[in-house]
Amino acid sequence: MSKEKTFEESLSELEKIATNLESGQLGLDEAISEFEKGIKLSKECSQKLDEAEKRINILVQDENGNLAEENFVPTED
Repeated sequence: MSKEKTFEESLSELEKIATNLESGQLGLDEAISEFEKGIKLSKECSQKLDEAEKRINILVQDENGNLAEENFVPTED
């Protein structure tokens, strides 16, 4: 049974694939295969980031100095 890759492991592998593709040294079939792996890793990284975002909470202090926990709501830039 294989363990699931961490976000950092997936991102590192994705960076290696991008470097290989950018080098221009791969044949067409190998480049397509690496591209497919890269797309899969990109989706996995995106999913892990989405899951992490859902878990993030922030502490907010009210006017009385009491701390309350609220869900993190990202702002769109």
